Amino acid sequence: MIVDDHVMVREGVAELINREPDMMACCGAASVDEALNLIQCSQSEPGCCGVATASAPCVLPDMVIVDLTLNGVSGQELIRMLKSRYPHVPALVMSMHDENLHAERALRAGAKGYIMKHEAFDQVLVAIRQVLRGEIYLSERMRTKLLQRLLNPEATPDSSPLSRLSDRELEVMRFTGAGLTIGEIAEKLHRSIKTIEANRAQIKEKLNLKSNNDFLRFAVQWVASETEAS
Repeated sequence: MIVDDHVMVREGVAELINREPDMMACCGAASVDEALNLIQCSQSEPGCCGVATASAPCVLPDMVIVDLTLNGVSGQELIRMLKSRYPHVPALVMSMHDENLHAERALRAGAKGYIMKHEAFDQVLVAIRQVLRGEIYLSERMRTKLLQRLLNPEATPDSSPLSRLSDRELEVMRFTGAGLTIGEIAEKLHRSIKTIEANRAQIKEKLNLKSNNDFLRFAVQWVASETEAS
C-alpha cells in the first residue's frame, strides 16, 4: 500500500512497483483514515471500501509505504497506529523531509525504514525488499550517524536546534510555515486552540524566538527550505 497525499506520487510509485515481477501495489491512500479503512476492508468483504477495483482489489498489504505529510493526521501517527493494530505490517517512510531530522523519529514511532523521495527508484526497491525481509533500511549516512551516537552519544550531539522539538511541535511549525492559522491547525490535529498556542510557546522557547513574528518567519523559511531540498 502507498500512502501519500499526492495522487501523481502514488500512481508513479505504483507503476514502478508493478513493473517488478514479484511485487504489486495493491492500493493507495491519501490520508490516515483512508489507509486504515482500506486495511480494515481487506479483512472483511472485498470492495466494501468503494476504493478497490477488479484490477486492484482490497488485500491486506505486506507492507505500507508512508509519506510523513498527509491530509490531516501525519504519516507518523499512521505508523504508530499500524504498529499497534497491525504489528505484522511493516512501514517504510518515503519522504521529502530531511532524514537527519525525521528518520530516527520515524523509527521510534515504529517504521522499519526511511528513504528520501529524491533517491533513485532502484534504491527504493532495495529499501522495499530489505523491509520485506524483516530488516531495517536506512541510508549509509544515517546508519553511521546512529551508530556513532550509540557508541559515544556525548561526542555526537545533534547540531540542529529543531532536534529539540517534539514530533507534535514539528507538526505545528510545519503547518504554521504552510500558512495555516492556529484555528486551522487545531482542527487538523484534533486539538484545542489553547493546546496549539501552548505548542507554539514551547517552540519559541526551545528555538529562542522572541516574538510571534520571529516564529512565523522561522517557520515559513524552514518549510520553504524543505520544499527546495525536495
